[in-house]
Amino acid sequence: MQPSSTRPLLIWDLPTRLFHWLLVISVVGCFVTIKVGGLWMDWHVRFGLLALGLLVFRVVWGLIGGHYSRFSQFLPTPVRSLSYLRDKPAVYPGHNPIGAWSVWIMLIVFGFQAVSGLFANDDIFTTGPLAYLNSDWSKTLTGLHKANEWIMLAIIGLHIVAIFLYRVLRGQKLTSVMVKGSMPVPAEPSLPASQDSWKTRFLALIIAALIGWGVYYLTGLAPVGGGMDDFM
Repeated sequence: MQPSSTRPLLIWDLPTRLFHWLLVISVVGCFVTIKVGGLWMDWHVRFGLLALGLLVFRVVWGLIGGHYSRFSQFLPTPVRSLSYLRDKPAVYPGHNPIGAWSVWIMLIVFGFQAVSGLFANDDIFTTGPLAYLNSDWSKTLTGLHKANEWIMLAIIGLHIVAIFLYRVLRGQKLTSVMVKGSMPVPAEPSLPASQDSWKTRFLALIIAALIGWGVYYLTGLAPVGGGMDDFM
């Protein structure tokens, strides 16, 4: 039972939570399959396509999704970050100003990885559906695609460490909140909850279906005889 001074508040709507965990699955799948190689490259491509679609969905959902999922709620500015570090609030619904920097960096870095994969070419089995547009760009983006893997690993490592520190030092179970969607917050002042009705979920489903169709369409742009790229 929650203390009388707190109440549960819905922070992450279902579409946001599904995006988060599906992205975890896709990124882990991409890393595992690229290391195994061989016939597993087909699954590497599939996981990469999933990541690309998820990231596009997150951009759209960041504009029209639940209250705390919207980009306007976690714009990382120096003023907000310094204020957070100075005040150190015990509870901060949504992404706090420090965590917001991490989220934006992850979206940019992961997004670059997914998009660059569309142009990459390993000269053996897999070729991105847009690699045929410009061979010089394809060669450059292929190199950056491979180098960016280390940046991704560093960001993921820092993300995991941050979650662990918040759990140990501040008692905040960030992973649990992303599973359940809600967290205990002070009863006063009143804070807005994210909308998560069947209408918003249906809208998210329609958006996801359209994005899925778009990603599938991209895979058919490569000339006949070309393959798909190792997206992640």
